Amino acid sequence: MAQSSKVRSEAETNATIAEQNDRFRTTWGADFTVPGQIMLTRGVADLSPAAKAIIMQRVQTFSEFSEDNDPYGDHTFGAFEFEIAGNSYHIFWKIDLYDKDYSMGSDDPANVAVTRRVLTVLHASEY
Repeated sequence: MAQSSKVRSEAETNATIAEQNDRFRTTWGADFTVPGQIMLTRGVADLSPAAKAIIMQRVQTFSEFSEDNDPYGDHTFGAFEFEIAGNSYHIFWKIDLYDKDYSMGSDDPANVAVTRRVLTVLHASEY
């Protein structure tokens, strides 16, 4: 019997979420078909404009997903290191999936009509 189009496997759901997360992240929230917000922790916000530009570019172009950092295949987390002006930084980014009011987790995270993303960028030490 054919599977209903309304019933998705976990892998299909995660692949849909990954595609949406990638669209949101790679456009730095400019793809309005995937609504959400971008948040920088105080530690990241206090970095120089040049450091923040590097971080933005590295988050947008991140592609090193693996079993270790992406066990569900939904592209909700990434980590990288960079150096600027003699300082080294270890940066994490993560995407959380909320309801439209940002008050709790989304009941249907693969549905952009009812889900809002929050991409948070932080120092590893702030995790």
